[in-house]
Amino acid sequence: MTIQKKVALLFLVLTISVILVLSGAVFYFVHQFTFDDFYKRLETRVNISSQIHHLNDRDSLGMYKEIRQRYLERLIDEKQYIIKPEVYTKGKTVKGVPRKLIDNILADGKSRFKANSVFYAGNIFRFPEGDAIIVVSATNPSGLNELNDLEQVLIISFLASILIVYIIGRRFSYHTFKPVRKIIKKVNTITASNLHLRLGDYSGNDEIAELTQTFNNMLDRLETAFETQNNFISNASHELRTPLAIIKGEAELTLKSLDKPGVDLHKNLTEILHGTQSLQDIITSLLGLAQSGFDGKKQNWEQIRADELTFMVKEAVDKIIPTNNLSIDFTSLPDDVDKLLTEGNINLLKLAISNICLNACKYSENKPVILKVYAENYSIIFSVKDQGIGIPAEDVQHIFEPFFRASNTGKYDGHGVGLPLALNIVRLHKGNIGIVSKEGEGTEIRVMLPIYRG
Repeated sequence: MTIQKKVALLFLVLTISVILVLSGAVFYFVHQFTFDDFYKRLETRVNISSQIHHLNDRDSLGMYKEIRQRYLERLIDEKQYIIKPEVYTKGKTVKGVPRKLIDNILADGKSRFKANSVFYAGNIFRFPEGDAIIVVSATNPSGLNELNDLEQVLIISFLASILIVYIIGRRFSYHTFKPVRKIIKKVNTITASNLHLRLGDYSGNDEIAELTQTFNNMLDRLETAFETQNNFISNASHELRTPLAIIKGEAELTLKSLDKPGVDLHKNLTEILHGTQSLQDIITSLLGLAQSGFDGKKQNWEQIRADELTFMVKEAVDKIIPTNNLSIDFTSLPDDVDKLLTEGNINLLKLAISNICLNACKYSENKPVILKVYAENYSIIFSVKDQGIGIPAEDVQHIFEPFFRASNTGKYDGHGVGLPLALNIVRLHKGNIGIVSKEGEGTEIRVMLPIYRG
């Protein structure tokens, strides 16, 4: 069952429930008012009958009878009973008067009673000549007929209301979900080949507008992800093709030169070795870039001290570039050791900061590079500052894209994977990277990691 039908059905059920409650309340209160009014009319006749029974004065008696005949219409099947309590208590019954009514009058002094369609009202009166129970009975066909008519009207109205509410509910739900149907129809037309399409703008501040905006935001992310993937594959295939071409060319040249005297095969094999090493480096970088996107919960996380991590980075850089000019600056370390603690995978963080330091050493041509550690605004900051070639202003915004290399790095070896890998690792640790660079003067990259708060 669709949500539209569910809403229409729910609307129908709720409305029917309200109509039932209101109809029941109307019928109940009209029923109570009709019966209470008729009982009061009977009780009025009981009181007048008691006055007539009590009076011995012929003039007064005539006056009461005249008042009754003039102002009180005679009810249908109206009957009057005058019963002596002592006669009744001897076990005798009064024809036409229910025994339970007399019992109630003797117990409470007065009572109302209904048997089938006959209504009774009675009181016990104290007269000088002795007590008497006066009962007046009558039928109320007009009142009962009115209740029957009301009941029929309510039933017919209820059935008609069900039909009307059903029709209104269907139309209401149809128009309510019309924007949703448009969204579904539009989304079904969007595929991987036309991710540039977007849902039409929906004016308003309701949930439909929010849903439309959410879909468009999701499509923005999907389109960006697809473009990034396509660019990544294109760049990766290009980077892999270059060393493979070198290896293939040198291998073919070596095979052709095997039988030729005086050919320096050592040079050809060296080129093949360099191409193979380059290919291995690219594959290793690609694997690291892919693995850095794993969920942090799958890594071996632990508490890490920033100063100890810095020594590990220095040791890693020394192994790769023994002639480096990297120095560590601990002058701004916080006095509180707890501000040096962060949480994460120490091997991944070492890899990220080492890549940044290696880039600084490579592009500064052995000029001094400073790795500084300090704490600021609930973050541990690793600052890597060099005096190298810097980055052109128009290239800074692309520096973290996979395989991108600045326009002034042509004479330096590299694959454009180190900084994207570092950014992925830092973001995995809920940190961030900032960069400040000026071409010809140098670059400073800051890695910000959250302080461990326990």
